[in-house]
Amino acid sequence: MTTPPMVGPLGEVTCVRGETFVVSDPNGDILRGGDHGVYVRDTRFLDRLELLVDGLPPRPLTATDTGPSSATFHAYVPVAGAGPDPTVVVERRRVVDGCLHEEIHLRNHGRTDLEVEVGLRLGSDLAYIFDVRHDREIDPVPAEHRDGGLAFVRADGVDQVTVTVDPVAHRRDTDTLYVACQLPAGQRTRVCLDVVATDVYGTVSPPRRCVAPPVPVAAPATPWHRPSWSVRCSDRRFTRLVERSVEDLHALRMVDPEAPDDAFCAAGSPWYLTLFGRDSLWTALMSLPFDLTLADGTLRTLARRQGTRHDLGTEEAPGKILHEIRRGSLTHRGDLPPNYYGTIDATPLFVVLAHEAWRCGLGDDRLRPLLPHVEAALGWLCSDGDSDADGFLEYRKLQARGLDNQGWKDSHDGVQFADGTLARPPIALAEVQAYAYDAARRGADLLRHFGRPGASGWDRWADDLADRFRASFWIEDHHGRYPAIALDGEKRAVDGPASNMGHLLASGLVDGTEAALIGAQLGHQRLASGWGLRTLASDSAGFNPLGYHTGSVWPHDTAIAVWGLAVRHQQDVATGLLRGLVEVAPGFSSRLPELFGGFARDEAPAPVPYPASCRPQAWAAAGALLLLRACLGLHADLPDGRVRIDPLWPPPFRSLEVTDLPLGDARLSVRIDRDHGVDAEVVDGDLALEVSEVPR
Repeated sequence: MTTPPMVGPLGEVTCVRGETFVVSDPNGDILRGGDHGVYVRDTRFLDRLELLVDGLPPRPLTATDTGPSSATFHAYVPVAGAGPDPTVVVERRRVVDGCLHEEIHLRNHGRTDLEVEVGLRLGSDLAYIFDVRHDREIDPVPAEHRDGGLAFVRADGVDQVTVTVDPVAHRRDTDTLYVACQLPAGQRTRVCLDVVATDVYGTVSPPRRCVAPPVPVAAPATPWHRPSWSVRCSDRRFTRLVERSVEDLHALRMVDPEAPDDAFCAAGSPWYLTLFGRDSLWTALMSLPFDLTLADGTLRTLARRQGTRHDLGTEEAPGKILHEIRRGSLTHRGDLPPNYYGTIDATPLFVVLAHEAWRCGLGDDRLRPLLPHVEAALGWLCSDGDSDADGFLEYRKLQARGLDNQGWKDSHDGVQFADGTLARPPIALAEVQAYAYDAARRGADLLRHFGRPGASGWDRWADDLADRFRASFWIEDHHGRYPAIALDGEKRAVDGPASNMGHLLASGLVDGTEAALIGAQLGHQRLASGWGLRTLASDSAGFNPLGYHTGSVWPHDTAIAVWGLAVRHQQDVATGLLRGLVEVAPGFSSRLPELFGGFARDEAPAPVPYPASCRPQAWAAAGALLLLRACLGLHADLPDGRVRIDPLWPPPFRSLEVTDLPLGDARLSVRIDRDHGVDAEVVDGDLALEVSEVPR
């Protein structure tokens, strides 16, 4: 199958690997004036990289995905007197690994020898990532001649970038390197470019350098080992979505510098290419049981940075899991503390992930060292997490630079009443109470299994939380009966249907009757756009289909709701939301974005992109794996030696098959067929397999 172009919905192409990413136009050029650039560790090292041939930009033909961290661009150069057919074809091969390596191949398909001059126009503003995001005007940095190339150096001498070419430029001006090329008839030539960036943490350079042999067209940035399991679906769009999502999760992997064997996923490119507590935890959780190593590495990376003291400047507290780490020079100018703990949900999610990873095969020997961190996180729930001792987890920022909202909808207007009034802190979010309930139940299970004290106390705490939630959060108005978004600082229920309630379903916080009421709300057209789940109901005063958290669709949010609906056997609503995301995916080159517009399908026959959305984005990619798990209804309990298959039925697709999925020492294969039911098999292990009855 031909690889589809990876041009973004707004004509941008993104390549990402670890802490480095490149955003360009469909011709491969990095154009000044927007968010294009070569970024490393929160600094934009180049904001201009334009290819010229004889002073003119080549005319674009295609942009092709050769992996999450690589791309190939084709263009042509008009030749006077050569007729209408393209004669000189330009192939631009980009690889992001360490920093940027690029090869520019020119081929002369004509019958006349040519001499051409390849120009590379360069520029740098050394802007910080948030300056770019907020469109702040940053002065360009003047270029210096260095090592036959051009260099751009910040005034403090720390941040700098050097660009070199091979063959060496035969001339240079203030911002352009020029290479003279002989191009005989029927032959090709190559110009190679390397970008090397330096910041306070050291120098980042591409391992493939211009002096090395040419890079094959489809060479990945690093060795790419596909997972041992495979998926095949009758709807090819879903197969490709899952495959592309796995590739993107690989590209977003980073390692803990304190323990390089521990990997986690950065939140997303371009704005959040770093460790985010909530995002990294959800990404690892949604990737289970398909990737156990990601959960293991994420838990250990966050455990090393778990709060141990009270610090108003960073909002750290004992047992608390951090919100965000920022590396690079951004942390050295006072914009953000290097480690920031302003999040209400990462701490309970840490406990949830630890337990679910254990159930999916993380052995006792790997889990046992994490138990003190689990216990500390549980302790935070009923101490600093409940600042006013009312029995709910709530937040308010503790320092001026902190976030006003500290749940996943963390924009300034992310929590609002139906009339558009913003909720005032301290705010107790509905979904956070669900995470806390889930964490208490799962934490009790871990404590009981490992012979630690306190299990029965956490079970009682969870029971009491459920009773308090039922009494305080459930409201009824013209929309029907549903859980409020939150309680505000005056303990008023924040009304108006919102997607938050979808996070309650799988936690166990709500009973069967309440789950059915939530399902009815999620399936209503005021929340279900036809493409996915809106963050805020369309009849709310503050609704904006392109509002960051006030009406847009977030794929991870929809996937969490689909999983919860599947667990609660609300197949119709689950299938409708799932199929919406599958139908959206091709419009984004099978790479689900961070978010997109919440327009109804009858308003917008194609999904409308959100201009500043991250792509790739970790929990959007992991959401595809959660959709796959929902279709299978896969529930693992390896400590008890069991796995259960309880699929969505009738299935969303005519057929779906997952083969050789590792579960501990065993491998699981499942085939779901609309006409022939469910076939499942466990091989190479001693797991009891339970398959729910489905109509034939």
